Amino acid sequence: MVISQSEYYISPEEYLEGEKFSEIKHEYIDGQVYAMAGASDAHVTVSMNISMLLRNHLRGSGCRVYMLDMKVQIDVINRYFYPDVMVTCDPRDRGSEYFKSYPCLIIEVLSESTEGYDRGKKFANYRHLESLLEYVLISLDQMSVECFRRNQEGHWVLYPYEKEQEVHLASVDFHCAIAAIYEDVLLVDENIS
Repeated sequence: MVISQSEYYISPEEYLEGEKFSEIKHEYIDGQVYAMAGASDAHVTVSMNISMLLRNHLRGSGCRVYMLDMKVQIDVINRYFYPDVMVTCDPRDRGSEYFKSYPCLIIEVLSESTEGYDRGKKFANYRHLESLLEYVLISLDQMSVECFRRNQEGHWVLYPYEKEQEVHLASVDFHCAIAAIYEDVLLVDENIS
C-alpha cells in the first residue's frame, strides 16, 4: 500500500542502502520510494501458511522461499517490490543478499487497499521477469486462490481454485488442499454470516 512518496529522484543504489537501515519497508518505482503499510492478522497468517507449506515441499531442492521482507528486483523497468511470498530456484539469486532477480513464483495476498494494484499494475510489472512462471493471488474475503501461469507461448492463463479444491503450483510441482493455506484464518465472508 502506498502511503507516502519522496519528492526527488533516488538511485537504485541509494534505495538499497537506505532499506538496510530503514525501520519501515519501501517499494521503489523509477526513482521514487513508497512506504508500505502493515498487514492484518489474516494476511500475515496466510502468507506464513503458504510459505511454510512451500518450504517443507522444497526442502533440499535448491529452491528458496522468501516471505514479506525480501525484495524482488525488476531491473529492466527499474522496480523493487516486496512480494508476500516468492520462490527462486535460480543459482544466480544466491549471490544477492538483499533482493532476488529470478523468481519462478510470486504470491500476493490480497487486501482491500491493494487488490486493484496487485491485479493490475503490479502484475504488469512482474510480467517483465523472464524467470517468472506463476503469479498467485490469494483472497482474504473467501477461500479463493487464482494462479496465473505462463504457458509455452508466453501467455498468462488463469487457474482458479476454490473451497475444497486442491491447489497446484506447477512452477515448483506443489499440491495442497486450499484449506491448508487458510488454516487459522477467519475469512471476511465468515465474519458476515
